[in-house]
Amino acid sequence: MTYGNAPAPGPSASLGQAEPPTPPRSTLVVTAHAGDFVWRAGGAIALAAARGEKVTIACLTFGERGESARAWREGRKLEEIKAIRREEAEKAAATLGAEVRFFDAGDYPLIPTAELTDRLVAVYRETQPDVVLTHPTEDPYNGDHPAANRMALEARVLAQAIGYPGPGEIIGAPPVFCFEPHQPEMSGFRPEVLLDITEVWETKRKAMECLAAQQHLWDYYTDLAVRRGVQLKRNAGPNLGLPHRTMAEAYMRPYPQVAKELA
Repeated sequence: MTYGNAPAPGPSASLGQAEPPTPPRSTLVVTAHAGDFVWRAGGAIALAAARGEKVTIACLTFGERGESARAWREGRKLEEIKAIRREEAEKAAATLGAEVRFFDAGDYPLIPTAELTDRLVAVYRETQPDVVLTHPTEDPYNGDHPAANRMALEARVLAQAIGYPGPGEIIGAPPVFCFEPHQPEMSGFRPEVLLDITEVWETKRKAMECLAAQQHLWDYYTDLAVRRGVQLKRNAGPNLGLPHRTMAEAYMRPYPQVAKELA
């Protein structure tokens, strides 16, 4: 983006040489467990991918201990459960059009460490995100989610610091959107941003169905998308031509929105 008067064409432009292609926009999702990015942000991920954007998911744990009850009841062992959750998450990410990277940091509890922070900083600097999606700061039912939030926000700040060691170029200050927790009323969550995901809803639903270990959540997050869609229509204003059944996801903003006009 150019601000002010554009400079005069340089020698290469005068010779008719093509300008280097603009890299696609980049979205980074920092998630605690293998299923979180699907339930909470699958629509946002699918929309970004459909626009040709690059979406990278930093999955800190497989959710092998705290979010794989079905597998434990079946008598599966820890490493086998990790493999199951990894395969599910890879299929879901591919369905949404994203790349997923696994940190295997261990869940219940997810413990922030300097090594994890360094790895996240490296991902920030590599992907140069235009948008970051992660958990909100509160969740009294699952401490792994606030832990992931703290690491995501800390790594975002450190990745901007020219003096912080590590590979890659420093980043700017990408806006952060916190996706909706499972118990929003108990987590201080306010639906400040309502994202219309109607056009990619079937893609999100297919990604959800990749997560057989948490099949009990399929209908819950379908119903939630319907409720948030009703709320979106109520706040969208008239004459927008929204479909009768609008599906949506809700987000919070931990940092101020920067704009040149109010909308």
